[in-house]
Amino acid sequence: LSGYGIRRSFDDALRDEKPDVACIATYSDSHADYAVRAFEAGCHVFVEKPLATTVADAKRVVAAAKANGRKLVIGYILRHHPSWIRLIAEARKLGGPYVFRMNLNQRSSGHTWETHKQLMQTTSPIVDCGVHYLDVMLQITDAKPIEVRGMGVRLSDEVAQSMYNYGHLQVLFDDGSVGWYEAGWGPMISETAFFVKDVISPNGCVSIVMKEGVKSDDIDTHTKTSTIRLHSAATGADGKFLKADEMLSMEGEPGHQDLCDLEQAFVLKAIREDLDLTKHMDDAVKSLAVCLAADESVRSGAAVKL
Repeated sequence: LSGYGIRRSFDDALRDEKPDVACIATYSDSHADYAVRAFEAGCHVFVEKPLATTVADAKRVVAAAKANGRKLVIGYILRHHPSWIRLIAEARKLGGPYVFRMNLNQRSSGHTWETHKQLMQTTSPIVDCGVHYLDVMLQITDAKPIEVRGMGVRLSDEVAQSMYNYGHLQVLFDDGSVGWYEAGWGPMISETAFFVKDVISPNGCVSIVMKEGVKSDDIDTHTKTSTIRLHSAATGADGKFLKADEMLSMEGEPGHQDLCDLEQAFVLKAIREDLDLTKHMDDAVKSLAVCLAADESVRSGAAVKL
């Protein structure tokens, strides 16, 4: 984009440059309005997660994509990650009901903490990051989420009193599956067990095992899996396990920028091959709805039925 000038007005840029595709990578509260305006200007749209800050706005964006006959791709980067695709496939082989144990806590300082504080002006950590991992849960189980509970706490005077920088959500599914997701941001956050990615079923479990010494504010850590551990619950007549855990090395997996490139290649493919993105869009709304229900639960102190 070095040949293009910086515009102070989104609408002027749409009018003058007449782009084929708009990439919306602004803060969450502007996603919906920018995306709709881009669709109305004839653009296809890539928008970062979360799609919007309300379910109504998310549905409004999807409706605008359909009404204008344009493609909408949401930045669920893990959907393009070979290791996460494998994790989901292995978990589905196990069969439910499932226990999902997931988190991504980030000990942030300096520029990263400033970015987190900016994000928290409109969006809590369990919504901003949680949509990724609820999307993973919903790809593994075919069950429907029926209830969400949330709790959160404000751990810094630098965070608005109406916001919290540590949150934990619990989701219940109609087949008995349960899941939790935890996210905390800030200089006070512990790096003990900051990256838990664990799926348990009656038949065993599949987990991501991280290397020692990784840092929670390293963006590559957020997507790299290192190793996938497969455990079978099967036992023999003597009550002992029939097989040892299997370790799947993810050596050579893509880094964060490589994943961004894969994501953008998917945008191009969706446009050129006229892919049906209905499920992609619906899934984005579903995962957002669960996380926003958790945020509602944090604020109300009551469980939210879906």
